[in-house]
Amino acid sequence: MYRQIAEDLQVKIESGELARGSQLPTELELREQYDASRNTVRDAIKWLTTRGLVETRPGQGTFVPERIIPFVTTLSGGAESAGGEETAVYLAEVVASRRRALISDPRVEIQRASQVVAGALLIEPGAQVVSRHQRRFIDDIPWSMQTSFFPMSLVGRGAAKLIEARDIDGGAVAYLARECGVKQTAYRDTISVRPPNESEIAFFKLPADGRVAVFTVFRVGYDQNGDRFRLTITIYPTDRNRLLFNVGPVPPSNQKSSS
Repeated sequence: MYRQIAEDLQVKIESGELARGSQLPTELELREQYDASRNTVRDAIKWLTTRGLVETRPGQGTFVPERIIPFVTTLSGGAESAGGEETAVYLAEVVASRRRALISDPRVEIQRASQVVAGALLIEPGAQVVSRHQRRFIDDIPWSMQTSFFPMSLVGRGAAKLIEARDIDGGAVAYLARECGVKQTAYRDTISVRPPNESEIAFFKLPADGRVAVFTVFRVGYDQNGDRFRLTITIYPTDRNRLLFNVGPVPPSNQKSSS
């Protein structure tokens, strides 16, 4: 019985009768519609969930997931791009793919450095840092979230805009080069994969069972003296992101081989 219910709902999803992003009828409504027990309806929803056809959001209900076209983010870069910043690359790549990009206004805080932040920046745990947090969207779908941490000492050296809750023209990296002479000449990425936490599940609208993991990219920026001056942590859900690394003179993906 539960398979019959699940397969009927599957047909409605694939035909568009139950649209992408729409909510399924409640458990009570499904029981009445199919004249089935609670356990039978729950087994049908479980069958659909394991196949990625629906997802349950705590406190909200069961939904048909949005159809998401993955976006490819290039993380690699040679010496010529070492002085760049992620936001500019993100905007350029989204525009080039003929999609629509949106970045939230920054949320700026002065914090005490955690063990992770202190270890990345080689400062004392508890030392003051500036954090700048932004959320990114592609075609109105939450795509990634990013937080950058800077030692508070940079503000004392003239980088006052780091603590302003607004975008910095040209990005923080270019601003620090102009105002403080701190020029990014290199960066190192460390990537891990983990289950999302509660806030990430809520923002990205991910299944609560953890079957969609997130990439966490830790990027440490180095200045011309080899000193660490920023830590940028970017969270990418794995269901809508692909990470690309190029090594050597790789031709563009749309360019045909000369052979």
